[in-house]
Amino acid sequence: MRTIVRLTLLEAVRRRLLWAFLGLTVVSVAVTGWGFDRLASIAHEHDTSDLQLAVGLSQVLILVAFMFSFVLAMTAGFMAAPAIGGEIESGVAQTMLSRPLRRSEYLLGKWLGLSILIAGYALAAGFLELVVVHAVSGYWPPDPILAVGYLTFEAIVLLTLALVLGTRLPSIAGGAIVVVVYGLTWLGGVTGGVGAFFKVPALVTAADVSHIIVPVDGLWRGVVYGLEPSAMFLLGDRSVLVANPFFASSPPSPLYLVWSVVWLALVLGTGIWLLRRREI
Repeated sequence: MRTIVRLTLLEAVRRRLLWAFLGLTVVSVAVTGWGFDRLASIAHEHDTSDLQLAVGLSQVLILVAFMFSFVLAMTAGFMAAPAIGGEIESGVAQTMLSRPLRRSEYLLGKWLGLSILIAGYALAAGFLELVVVHAVSGYWPPDPILAVGYLTFEAIVLLTLALVLGTRLPSIAGGAIVVVVYGLTWLGGVTGGVGAFFKVPALVTAADVSHIIVPVDGLWRGVVYGLEPSAMFLLGDRSVLVANPFFASSPPSPLYLVWSVVWLALVLGTGIWLLRRREI
């Protein structure tokens, strides 16, 4: 399996994925850093209080994190879906699996290599963004490690789903489905917040079910919780804030984190089962 992991990482280097990630990260961090610098400068010119400035910067930072999570979703989908599906279509998988290599080792090796790649990218880009924001505006989130960690976990969940879909579906279809699933789960979370505000139990239940089926939006709430200051509670009614998709009163529960890990194991197990039953 270690050979598959190494080959997966080398393939990413050969296809210049790492260089593309690096270039996109540098450009996006530079642009957002300039934006935070201008926001902080304008706020100081208008004598904005430190509390209001911290809340405002935190909301913009959460918006940036949301856009970055969407980039991660697309990256995970269109990088993982062809990792197995593309090699099956091209015949490369047939050559590799003709050797003494179990299909479970092949899939898990691909998953581990891609997870290392996208986790490294998410961690490096996430902390770089936070450092730049702090340097230009002075804002530092209350729990940056928690926020970046949940963002990385979210990306691995989507990558896992894309990899398993690639065992049966064409590469483009698998990647597209993952992006759509990401959008639907986020909308489910928004719907749940609206349902809680208007006291519509059916909407809240639907959101809770979507959190269980694909644990993405639940992990996103952990990102939000780690980035926003506790001062958010001082500036608005909690019953109103609960409808805000960029607000989280608490991080995911330990039970939810356990379920997310179990979900990964179940999906990977399903992928192994599907791959074993596919003619290659």
